[in-house]
Amino acid sequence: MTQTATRPRLVLASASPRRFELLQQIGLEPDALLPADVDETPLKNELPRTLAQRLAVMKAQEAARIAAAREELRGCMIVAADTVVAVGRRILPKCELRDEAEECLRLLSGRQHRVYTGLCVVNARGAERKRLVETRLRFKRLSGAEMEAYLSSGEWRGKAGGYAIQGLAGSFVVRLVGSYSSVVGLPLYETASLLEGDGFPVRAGWARDA
Repeated sequence: MTQTATRPRLVLASASPRRFELLQQIGLEPDALLPADVDETPLKNELPRTLAQRLAVMKAQEAARIAAAREELRGCMIVAADTVVAVGRRILPKCELRDEAEECLRLLSGRQHRVYTGLCVVNARGAERKRLVETRLRFKRLSGAEMEAYLSSGEWRGKAGGYAIQGLAGSFVVRLVGSYSSVVGLPLYETASLLEGDGFPVRAGWARDA
């Protein structure tokens, strides 16, 4: 990871390969990854959208604290995000057990659900800028055979709601209204807009020699 002379260092407050790849998709190469270890437990009666935004801010603040202690990262720009999958007001877990994943599939089968991604950018002066992106999706009605095949894949492990749209479960999505990249884990339009709003040269690396 390298820094150019024309921009501040860019820090991604995540160890997610998907968020890293999404930044690369729009020509941005993070100079450092600072995964933020925060308690992701929802507060009592907390709404899914509120949780997503709160956790994104907490991750950004924790990464900023770590970066401030590292001389080479002082004055950096930090990007943090958190994605929450919900059916109504019910927040679905990041599944670690097969039973959790099966329950999520049954809840999602044939129904509409929402994916909320909170985004927080901290600039070189420590100022925070936030966005919340909501995407609506509908899964097909899943047969027992489809559920069993998916559960046997193990792809649900560690995924919010038990699925990743860019994986096998993408074949279950009948309809999507909103941001695909947000469902993957990082809303690209909003990320680029926040960075540009703070003067970060998002398109500086797009030019190629003819």
